[in-house]
Amino acid sequence: MTTAPWRDPALSADARVTDLLARMTLQEKAAQLYGVWVGAATDGDGVAPLQREMTADADWDELITHGLGQLTRSFGTAPVEPDLAAQALARAQRRIAAAGRFGIPAVAHEECLAGFTAWRATAYPVPLAWGAAFDPALVTEMARRIGHDLRASGVHQGLAPVLDVVRDPRWGRVEETIGEDPYLVGTIGTAYVRGLESAGVVATLKHFAGYASSAGARNLAPVRAGVREFADITLPPFEMALREGGARSVMAAYTETDGVPASADPRLLTELLREEWGFTGTVVADYFGIGFLQTLHRVAADEAEAAHRALAAGIDVELPTVKCYGSPLVTAVTEGRIPESLVDRAARRVLLQKCELGLLDADWRPEPAGPVDLDSAENRAVARRLAEESVVLLDNPGGVLPLAPDTRIAVVGPRAADALALLGCYSFPSHVLTHHPEVPLGIEIPTVLQSLRSELPDAKVTFAEGCGVSDPDTGGFEEAVARAAEADVCVAVLGDRAGLFGRGTSGEGCDVTDLQLPGIQAELLDRLVATGVPVVLVLLTGRPYALGRWHGRLGAVVQAFFPGEEGGPAVAGVLSGRVNPSGRLPVSVPRVPGGQPWTYLQPPLGLAGEVSSLDPTPLYPFGHGRSYTTFSWEDVHAPEAGIPTDGSYDLSLTVRNTGDRAGAEVVQLYLHDPVASVTRPDVRLIGYQRVALAPGGSRRLTFRFHADLSAFTDRTGARVVEPGALELRLAASSTDTRHTARIRLTGPVRTVGAERRLRCEVEVSEGTD
Repeated sequence: MTTAPWRDPALSADARVTDLLARMTLQEKAAQLYGVWVGAATDGDGVAPLQREMTADADWDELITHGLGQLTRSFGTAPVEPDLAAQALARAQRRIAAAGRFGIPAVAHEECLAGFTAWRATAYPVPLAWGAAFDPALVTEMARRIGHDLRASGVHQGLAPVLDVVRDPRWGRVEETIGEDPYLVGTIGTAYVRGLESAGVVATLKHFAGYASSAGARNLAPVRAGVREFADITLPPFEMALREGGARSVMAAYTETDGVPASADPRLLTELLREEWGFTGTVVADYFGIGFLQTLHRVAADEAEAAHRALAAGIDVELPTVKCYGSPLVTAVTEGRIPESLVDRAARRVLLQKCELGLLDADWRPEPAGPVDLDSAENRAVARRLAEESVVLLDNPGGVLPLAPDTRIAVVGPRAADALALLGCYSFPSHVLTHHPEVPLGIEIPTVLQSLRSELPDAKVTFAEGCGVSDPDTGGFEEAVARAAEADVCVAVLGDRAGLFGRGTSGEGCDVTDLQLPGIQAELLDRLVATGVPVVLVLLTGRPYALGRWHGRLGAVVQAFFPGEEGGPAVAGVLSGRVNPSGRLPVSVPRVPGGQPWTYLQPPLGLAGEVSSLDPTPLYPFGHGRSYTTFSWEDVHAPEAGIPTDGSYDLSLTVRNTGDRAGAEVVQLYLHDPVASVTRPDVRLIGYQRVALAPGGSRRLTFRFHADLSAFTDRTGARVVEPGALELRLAASSTDTRHTARIRLTGPVRTVGAERRLRCEVEVSEGTD
C-alpha cells in the first residue's frame, strides 16, 4: 500500500501540507478554519460575550463530514469527571477522523488562564498574582504542569496567557493580567509560554492588541491609545512572548483602535505580526469576534463580508463555533466574491500546526495513556508556593503581624469563609459551576477562616460575616462589631467575588465606576476600626482598591490577588509568620477611589503637580511590598560611565538578609530618561531579580544593562536609541530608589528592530560573608 506524501513523516511539514491541500475541496479546506462548541448554552447566562445571541444549534454529523479545525472546550463547558471527559474527547476525535475523507482530527482547545479550566483541576493563582510573585521560574513550572495535564487529557491548545498591560484598574479583567508594567508582563508572560509550550501545548497570546486600553475601562469599548503608547506599552509583551517564548498562536482582540477593529486589521495581524516579527503560527478569533465585525463593529454588511475582512486581515481560525467561515465563506468564494487564495493561506497555517502536533500522522491515537489526575499533589505544591510568594504585605506599622499563637482573633468579613473568594473568574468553579449549583467544587479549597484555625490551633478564633460582598444589607454589622470588640485582634477579610458580565465584582464584563471596596464593605471596615481593636485588613481581590481612607488606622494590610485553591493556607501562613511575605505590587494601590485611570508609567504631566487639584500619587506604589525580615544592599558597583548607543553596562550589588528569619528580596531596576525627543515615563522597570536568603545570607547580583533597553518610539514611528544622559535606579519599588547609576549614551541615534535586546539579564552569584 502506497502512503500519500502528506502522511509521510519523513517529509517536511511544508511538503506534506502542500500535497494535502492540493487534494482538498474548498469545503474541506474551509472546514479546517473553524471550531465547533458542542454543548454550548444557547439560552440563559453564558461564559462568552453575547453567547446566547451568537450561538445556534449546529448539525454535528453534517459539519464533520468535511473535517473540522477545532473542538471548543470539551472540558470547560460542563462538569464531567476528568477520565470520562478525556474518553469522550477521544471518541469525538475518532468520529471526526472517521467522517472525513482524510481522517484528520481536530485541534482541541481549552482555557487555562489560572489552570486547566476543567472540573477537579488545580485552581492556581490568577495572573495578577503571578506578577506579584516576580518569579518567572516558578510561573514556568506552573505552566509546564498545566500543559502536562492538558496533553494528558487530549487537549492541544491553551488559550493563555493574557498579555494585556493594565491601563485602568477599573477594568473588570485586571485579575487576568499580570500587571501595569510591560516589562513585568512580558517576562512573566514569556515564562508561562515557555512552560506551556515545553509540554507540547500551543500557547495562545491574548488579546492582540490594545484590549486593556478600552475607553473608560468598559469591556470591549473603543481603544484611543496613541501610536507611541501602543508601540511602547501594549505591544512589547507580545513581541517578547513570541520571540523568546515561542508561542505558536495569537488571539485577535475584540476591540477597535482608532476606528479599526483588531479582527479586521491587516497592519496588525499581517504586516506587524508576520512580516515584521516573523510569526508563523496561527491567529485565532476571540469568541464570536468575526461575527462581531457585522453585529457590533458594523464594518461588514453580512457574515460573508465579515469572513472576508477577517481572512484578509490574517485570522486563520473562527472560534468558538462556526458562523462566518462555514457556508457563507464557501458560497462567497464559489461566487467569486472572496479569493480562494485567502482560504488556502489560512488552511495551510492550520494544517502546518496540525502536522507539528502529530495530527496528520498515520499512528495518531486520541485515547489517554492512563488515568487523568488533574489536581495532583505536585500541582498543589506548586500552587501553594506561588500563592505564598504572591501575598503582599502592604503595611505593618504597629508590628501586629505575625499574630501571636494563643491570641483571641475575630475573623470578620464576606470573604473569610467562602472558598470562591480565592478564585478568579476563569477558574472552573467560578466560570462554570455557578451554572451547576448542585455540583460540588471537585477540589479541596480551604478558606481563610479554616486555614487560620489550622495554622493557629491554640488561638481562640470567632467568626462573623458582617455583610455580603456587594449587597446593601447592614444587618450583620452588629454581630461583627461585637466579635471584634471582644478579641485581641480583628482580621477583616474583604474583597471581590469573581464572575462574568456583571455577575461578580471582578472578572470579564465586571467593570466598575471607581475603586472603592464593593458594596458596603468600606462601612463595615469603618465600624471595625472604631472598636479600637487592632484590625488586620486582608484583601482577596482581582484589582487594587483605594485604601487611603484607612491609612494609619489599621494594624496591618495584606493583599492577595485571587491566590487559588492553596491561597487560604498561604494567607494564613503570612498572618501566623510561618510564611515570610515576599510579594510585590504588580499594580499601584490608589489613595482615593476617583482620579483614575492611573498607572505608574507617567510622564511629568501625569504626576502630581500644582497645575491640578487632583493628586494621583498612589498610596502604595508599583513594586512595593514589606517583609518580616530586613535586607541591606551593600557594595554597590555603579560607576558613572559613557557607553555607545549599541553598548552595555554592568551594575552590581550584594543583598544581605540582616534579620533573624529567612526571606526573599526583590531588587528592581528602573530607567529614568531626563531628556528625550518625546515625553517619556518618569521611571519604568527594565529589570528585576527575586533572591531568597537565609538569615545572614547574601547574594551578589549583576544587572547587565544594554542600551537597547532604553529604546522608544520617536516622532517618526521608528524605535530608536538616543544618545544622552540616563539614570539606572536600583530600587525596592518604583518610588523607593536605593542607588543610582548615571551613564551617558554616546554616538548617533540608532534605529532598532526585531533584533534588539528585550531583557536585562541578571547574574546571581555567591555573596560575601
